[in-house]
Amino acid sequence: MTEDEQKQAAAAKAVDYIEEGMVIGLGTGSTAAKMVDLVGARVKAGLKITGVPTSEATANQARNLGIPVVGLDEVEEIDLTIDGTDEVDPEGRLIKGGGGAHLREKIVASLSKKMIVIAEAKKRVAKLGAFKLPVEVIRFAAPALKSRLDALGCTAALRLTKDGTPFVTDEGNYIYDCDFKVIKDPEGIALTLSTLPGVVEHGLFIGYPDIVIIGTDSGVDVTEY
Repeated sequence: MTEDEQKQAAAAKAVDYIEEGMVIGLGTGSTAAKMVDLVGARVKAGLKITGVPTSEATANQARNLGIPVVGLDEVEEIDLTIDGTDEVDPEGRLIKGGGGAHLREKIVASLSKKMIVIAEAKKRVAKLGAFKLPVEVIRFAAPALKSRLDALGCTAALRLTKDGTPFVTDEGNYIYDCDFKVIKDPEGIALTLSTLPGVVEHGLFIGYPDIVIIGTDSGVDVTEY
């Protein structure tokens, strides 16, 4: 299968876990977008669910497909979140945030009874870190944080848009993309980043996935944690 077909296969398998009446966390990114399209088709066919989007882009996509969407002020808990990833290691640890939505994605995942992660085969890695770790920071702190991030053993670069201006998240923050090459201690780095004043959230998701679904050349691999 092509990478696009692998994404589609993983998304289709994940949607099978959705049941009538569920509150569904709707992820962000190219693979999650395929899942949202499939959910939209099921809603059009009569499925009754409520969606909690993890970004403005996903919210707009869901509304255009007729999926009822709400904010966190309208639900007490989320039954199932389905989202993509930029990397996943054998322990189910993730790097997310390539699309800049990891803050909302982590909040939604933390409120979910179950999280399913979907991806194509190349996202499965032996060690995290080849993908640059996104770290969301408040604008005021951004100039001071680069050296503190670099001191953790990475090269931190402020994420820019195509026109050279800083990328701004849905929450109005900046992102540093931190190039570790290999993250030898994901738990330690996650803890350290969480204690740095000015850091809003980082893209290490540890202990979140219950199921990881990977599309491969030979079909779909499902791993439960």
